[in-house]
Order: sequence, then C-alpha cells, then structure tokens
Amino acid sequence: RKLNVRVNIELLSVSNPVHKKDLAVRLTDDTDPFFLYNLVISEEDFQSLKSQQGLLVDFSAFPQKFIDLLQQCIQEQNKDIPRFLLQLVSSASVLDHTPVSLNVVETNPFKHLTHLSLKFLPGNDAEIKKFLASCLKCLKEDKMMLEEKLRKTEEDLTRQLSYTQQSLSEKSRELDKLKNEWTSYTTALTNKHTQELTNEKERVLQAQAQYQQQYEQQKKELENFHQKSIQQLQNRLSELEVINKDLTERRYKGDSTVRELKAKLSGVEDECQRAKQEVLSLRRENTTLDAECHEKEKLINQLQTRVAVLEQEIKDKDQLVIRTKEVLDATQEQKVILEESTEKKQSHIEKLETTIKSLSAELLKANEIIKKLQGDLKTLMSKLKLKNTVTIQQEKLLAEKEERLQKEQRELQETGQSLRMKEQEVCKLQEQLETTIQKLEESKQLLKTNENVITWLNKQLNEIQMAKKLETSASTPGGVRTAISPHGMPDRPSFPSSGINHPFSPVYAFQNFPEPAHNKHVNSHCPIQFNTQLSKTNRCSDVQTVSATSHPGNKENGDNLGLESKYFKKKDDSIPLRGLSQNTLNSEYLKPYLSTKAQPSPKAAVTPASAYFPG
Repeated sequence: RKLNVRVNIELLSVSNPVHKKDLAVRLTDDTDPFFLYNLVISEEDFQSLKSQQGLLVDFSAFPQKFIDLLQQCIQEQNKDIPRFLLQLVSSASVLDHTPVSLNVVETNPFKHLTHLSLKFLPGNDAEIKKFLASCLKCLKEDKMMLEEKLRKTEEDLTRQLSYTQQSLSEKSRELDKLKNEWTSYTTALTNKHTQELTNEKERVLQAQAQYQQQYEQQKKELENFHQKSIQQLQNRLSELEVINKDLTERRYKGDSTVRELKAKLSGVEDECQRAKQEVLSLRRENTTLDAECHEKEKLINQLQTRVAVLEQEIKDKDQLVIRTKEVLDATQEQKVILEESTEKKQSHIEKLETTIKSLSAELLKANEIIKKLQGDLKTLMSKLKLKNTVTIQQEKLLAEKEERLQKEQRELQETGQSLRMKEQEVCKLQEQLETTIQKLEESKQLLKTNENVITWLNKQLNEIQMAKKLETSASTPGGVRTAISPHGMPDRPSFPSSGINHPFSPVYAFQNFPEPAHNKHVNSHCPIQFNTQLSKTNRCSDVQTVSATSHPGNKENGDNLGLESKYFKKKDDSIPLRGLSQNTLNSEYLKPYLSTKAQPSPKAAVTPASAYFPG
C-alpha cells in the first residue's frame, strides 16, 4: 500500500557531559496521529552505519544528502515507473508497534539498488502523547489565527455592506430621474427622426434611380471588357497546355535516360570491384614473392658453392616478378581509366538530375500559374467594382500628401539655413572670446608692470626730496654723509615683482659725495644686472653690467658724468608710464632722469624705466 509520510530531520546538540551532536529523524502521518517512528543517530552510530552500508559521506554532510534523496523521491512519486522509491518495511503484517526499516531504493530494469536503509523504532505512549500535544498546540494556534482573520473579515464585510446599501439607494434615485428624462428625450427624438426618415427615403429613391442607370451602363462596359479578357486568357491557356505537353515528354525521356545510365553505372561499379579484388590478390602475391627473394638472398650468402645451380632458378623467378609487375602496372592503368570514366558518368548524372529538377519545377510553376489565372478571373470581377470608388479616394489623398510634402520640404530648407547661420555665429563668437581672453591676460600683465613702475618712481621721488632737504640743512660736506648707510652705501629698494634682481638707488647715482682718503687710488666696480621677462614673446633680456671707476681727479676737473644718450632713446616696444599725472612727470624731482646731461656721480649709472621694462 501507499502512504504519504511526513519526515522531520533535526540536529540536536548535547553539551552535558561532553559536547555531542545527534541526528533525530521522525516519521509521522497526517491522517493517522498514532503513526510515529523515531530514530536518533549519534556520531558513533553513524560510523558503524557508514562501515556497514559503505557510505562515502561524513556525519556533517549526511543530513543534507539524506534530504536530497528524499527530494528525488518526491519528484518521482507522481510518475508511473518512478526511479527513486521510499520503502517502509516491517517484519509484522501490519505497522503496529514493531521496528521498521526505511529504505531509499533506486530502480532500473536490471536491479533495485538500496542507497540507504535506516531502522526506526515505534514511539511509546509518552512520545505519542508529546507528539499529539505539540500537534494540538499547533492546531489551536492556527485556530486562533483563523478566528482573528474571520472576525476582521466580518467587520470589513459589514462596513462594505452598509456602504453599498447607501450607495444603492442613491443610485436608484438617480436612475428614476434618468428614466424620466430619458422618456421625454426619446419621444422628442422619435418625432424628429420620423420626419428626417421620410425626407431621406425620398432622397434615397431618387438616388437609387440614378445609380441603377449608371450601374447598367457600367455593367455593359464591364461585360464587354471581360469577354475580351476571357478570350485572351483562353488563348494563353491553350499555349500553356502545349508547352506543358512538351515538358512532360521531355521529362519522360529524361527519366528513361537516367535509368539507362544507372544500369550502366551499376555494371561499371561491379567491374571496378572485381578489378580491386584482383589488384589485392596480386599485391598479396607480390609481398610473398618479396619475402621469398629475401630468403633466397640469404641462402646465396650462406651457400656460395651452389651459386651456379641456383642462378637459373633466380632468373626464372625474376622473370615471374617482372611479369607480375607488368600485370600490376596494367591493372593500375585500367583502374585510373575506370575512375576517370566513373567521374565523368557521375558528373553527367548530376547534370541530368539538375535538368530533371528544373523541368519539374517549371511544370509546378506552370500549374500554379494556371490556378492563379483561374483565381484572378474570379477576383477581377469583384476588384473592378471596387476600383472606381478606391481610385477617386486615392487621388484625393495623393493630392493632400503632395501638398504636405512640399510644405515639410520648405520647412526643412528653412531650418537648415537657420542652423548654418547659427553655426557661423557660434564660430565667430568663439573667436571673439579667445581674442578677448588674450587681451585680458595682456592687460593684466601691463597693469602689474605699471604698478611696479609707479611704486618705484614714488620711492625715487621721496628719496630725492629727502636728499634735497639734507643738502639745504647741512653747510659742510660732512652733512651729506648722514644720508649714507653705516656701511658706506645708500639704501637700495628691491623690486621682486618687476623681475629686477639687484636694483640701484638713484640718490647714490646722481649725488656728488666726497670720497674718503684711503679710497682715492682704488677702483670700485659696481656690477648691476637687470633681468626682465617679456609677457608676449617670452624673451629674456639681460641688461649688461655697468661698471664705473671713482677717481679723485673727477672732482677737480668737474667732469659731468651721468647717463649715456643711448638710455634716453625712444624704443618702439617700451611700455608707457600709465597712471602718472602730467604734473609729476614735469616736476623738478624727475629732471635728473629725463635730461641728457645728468648730475655728477661717483661713476655709476642707472637705466631708465624703458630699459627696465622692454616690450
């Protein structure tokens, strides 16, 4: 008998006194609550089971493999001949409190293979009670859940019922109103439609008479046209029938030639097989003869005394070998000729088959054309009636579509022109943007250089004012020495932003200071280097060092030593001094820088603003 059994598999971990893992398997039946079988497998029990049944799985992987086997049994249970079976075998006739063995069996046409067999013990009263208690508990929980769901559904349904009843009453009232309105509306409409119907009937009768006259005229014209077309088609049909007869005769002739060629081919193949067999036999004889030749050569080496007697036999055998070789060559030539003839015949057969296929295809096409012509005759009658109405509609549609096409083409041309214009404008704007960015950068660099020049000029003006005040206040030459630094050098302002590495003070350049006694016969060289960077062309102009020798005779002679005339020449690539007013440029403080004849100085010269900032 068959039963639906529920299998529960659990892993139980026991920590008292030693940590162990046990596998508990339980068999139950949902229909029979007293059906209960238990099995507990420890790791030691599994080792014995593994050795008895030859299992290849460890204890940790055994539960999953057992579950996989059970799933395969579940998949195969609905088939007529299942591959995997789950057998529950007991010693007693009925399953009543006796130990049971559970077998997982794989069936095949040769043998039933048992993959696994486990012995289950029937549950005692206490275990059955526990199991029944757990089942009862689950059932009660399910019952409680279902009762709560039922209560909620009842509440929802009562609410929906009340709402639907209210809406039904409102809808019925609306329905009554609509019915009254509808009756009044229908009466008015019937009156209108009766009048319209009478008018339309009169119009239809008039139109019908006109259409009947037109139809009769068209019918006569179509009948004449169809008679002509039928005569033409009949002539065509007779021609096609003649062609068909010719093609059938050709087909029969082709079939007969094919049969003859097949018969010839079979004869040639038989002859070829015979020739092959003869060739094989000759080859075997040739091999045997070669072996005999080798043996005889050995005998010649051993028996040199009997050479004269054996020479005659060898000559006879050589003649036999030559004959066999000649026969072999002849057979090979015949084989080549036969192969060539077979290839030619095969190609001829293929050509004939292609011609037969083409003839059959043409015949089928001719039959199809005849059927199509017969169908076309039937459809022409129906199509001619519809053509007149369809052509008028198509002409109207064509005219409308042509107008639309022309409009769309014009719009396309206009949009294309506008797009081109916009692309040109975008290119122009990009070029303008690039030029403006370049101008901006140049103007920024110019501003920086102008600011540096202004600051330097302001400093120079302040120093000149201070020097003039000191000259007026001091009556002796010792008073001028107060403007000099303790080291014997005037203050030197630096210009890091303008690119000048070692600036020179104009106070020291244009004032005539008395020299100390110990420096009268000593040459003092003051190297000054001005490095500037070009903003546009990235050139570096290095101003050469200017050296001056101080001599005591200069003071006595009264030589006017100042800036050379080349420093005051106007340069095309020099930057104009912006930001200075005309009053400051024309003031007396700037006269030593702008005049060609400078004040006497201790043999040192400074380049003007144009030399500092070329380009």
